[in-house]
Amino acid sequence: MKKTIRILLSAIIVAFAASGPLYAASGQCTVVAIEKNKVILDCGSNSGEFKVGDEVKMKSVSKKGVEGC
Repeated sequence: MKKTIRILLSAIIVAFAASGPLYAASGQCTVVAIEKNKVILDCGSNSGEFKVGDEVKMKSVSKKGVEGC
């Protein structure tokens, strides 16, 4: 019984330790300007969450088609 509890607690600790760096800042930003290979974003008050050199993953707004006859 004690052995299974130790194994379970160890697994939980490892899971939390490994998942820590996976969470990142997120925010809704708007594109202000595009210069050759640079995109300038305006994140408003959320800009403090990001640091210079951070990698940012962007999603474009999906445009849904009109269905019908």
